[in-house]
Amino acid sequence: MDKWAELRTAYQVAKLGTVSAAAELLGIHRATVNRHIDVLEAELGARIFLRHARGYALTELGEDVLRVAQKTDELIGDLAGRIRGGRTEIEGEIKLTILAPFAGLLMQAIAEFRTRNPLCVVTIDASEDLARLEYGEAHIAVRAGQKPEHPDYVVSSFGRVGFNLYAHESYIQRNGLPEDSSELCRHRFVVPPPQDSRLPFRPWIDEHVTPDMVALTSRDIWVGAEAVSAGIGIGFIGDHEAQRRGGLTAVLPPDEDWSVPGWLVTHVDLHRTEKVQAMLNCIKSTRQSQAAG
Repeated sequence: MDKWAELRTAYQVAKLGTVSAAAELLGIHRATVNRHIDVLEAELGARIFLRHARGYALTELGEDVLRVAQKTDELIGDLAGRIRGGRTEIEGEIKLTILAPFAGLLMQAIAEFRTRNPLCVVTIDASEDLARLEYGEAHIAVRAGQKPEHPDYVVSSFGRVGFNLYAHESYIQRNGLPEDSSELCRHRFVVPPPQDSRLPFRPWIDEHVTPDMVALTSRDIWVGAEAVSAGIGIGFIGDHEAQRRGGLTAVLPPDEDWSVPGWLVTHVDLHRTEKVQAMLNCIKSTRQSQAAG
């Protein structure tokens, strides 16, 4: 197949959602965009787009085409940068998908990356859904739990991330701290809903916190941290986040069961590209500094 121009056009239509947007970006006429798509579909012998009133949606085959086009675009862009030589700044976009509790651990690395590469935009998707790196949904994923085993993923350790039960000084002034588990019943808690069963401290909550002890519940980790910081109740916060916020005291001794292993995940096809390597280097160097501190 030698339809690289048509493939690039289809990729932009899929990415932007409309023919007009793709035509403007590529600097070609709308009719040329439509012709490229027709030629590509004729070459493949099947439709890659479903046309509708609001634009274009990918078919199942289109998803595969988009995956190939995404990687091709990334690799050609990276190659062009290397050929130009002498360039000190990376351009374009780099996409990270992370778990919300990890976000605070990445900001120093992102700040360092942006200082070195101000023309590269960082996009973050804070989601529990594992992005399909093979479909170009993200360049780097930070995940927790078991080490991902996908054969096309390059996986390295992010280190363990610890959590503890914290209380704000305003809560402590009003209610004190429990000396042992027998005193927990007179305290109020900020907890995630029962559906969040994957959290490492969920078993402890289920065992020790009854519904009448709950002051606030939220699936959003940031809402929970804000509530604890406001003194609404005692709640679990990442150790790194508690240190950053200040005014928080660990209620219980550290527990290994409340920490989780983290993993940096990239796709083998894009792992060696310049911007992915630059971001990985920033993340790994700042993680070493955080661990040493």
